[in-house]
Amino acid sequence: MTTSAHRTPPFGRALCAMVTPFTEEGALDLDGARLLADRLVSEGCDGLVLSGTTGESPTTTDAEKSALVRAVREAVGDRARVVAGIGTADTRHTVELAREAEKAGADGLLVVTPYYSRPPQDAVEAHFREIADATGLPLALYDIPGRTGTRIEPDTMIRLAGHPRIVAVKDCAYDLLGTQKVLARTELAYYTGCDEYVLAMRAIGGSGFISTVANVAPRQFRAILDAFDRGEPAEAARLQQQAVPLIESMMSAGLPGTVTAKALLTALGLPAGPVRPPLRPASPETVVELLAAYEELAHAS
Repeated sequence: MTTSAHRTPPFGRALCAMVTPFTEEGALDLDGARLLADRLVSEGCDGLVLSGTTGESPTTTDAEKSALVRAVREAVGDRARVVAGIGTADTRHTVELAREAEKAGADGLLVVTPYYSRPPQDAVEAHFREIADATGLPLALYDIPGRTGTRIEPDTMIRLAGHPRIVAVKDCAYDLLGTQKVLARTELAYYTGCDEYVLAMRAIGGSGFISTVANVAPRQFRAILDAFDRGEPAEAARLQQQAVPLIESMMSAGLPGTVTAKALLTALGLPAGPVRPPLRPASPETVVELLAAYEELAHAS
């Protein structure tokens, strides 16, 4: 059995699932990406996840994904780990993206479960093993069945943990029992992808978070982990609860987190730009609500 004290976070503790900035015309905004990445790291993120769900990976090209990794690597240097989201529904395509991300300078890979085709667990396992064998980079499994339609079952996680380059999980399965089963039997580093679980995941032995809300509040989310790790669980709980209105307004208001994050970043004068179709921008009324929740957290912290 591995305790959290012996589980070294392979990609840091406080990771942002960074938006992909676009120009007003919808082109990739590499200057904006550099500025945003620098701000996130300066405000407490020790890792950045690019081209994930929040990064609009389904609507960016392979060339854009590689260019984004290069730009962010240039901006943050060795101050933070850069993890490239490369998962697709096609194993061969995912392998190609993995190799390109390695060439572009990524420190690790985030690989989502193949979606739409709903492969059985033996096929899911074979998919991840093939990708892990394709490069020398460490791999984080991305378990988000609400979007992919397929769970990475705990027993499959436990088997995959034996692969030397499969080192972490981004957990969006909303199954703390299953998570604890894997934590108790493997050395996989668990990162919550659900902002309301930042403290809960750390308390049960997880490594940290990969957060959408951290795009706008990186310092406040890092503070939750710092308080807990200082031995101040009551303070960590207060900080987590303090963040709930912003989490709820960004993640549970009926819009994708990409939409709300970009709307709020734009309102704050930070690089973001529009979302790409089929996503559509937040309404002016939603932006007002987002700003109110953000300002409440900013003034409290």
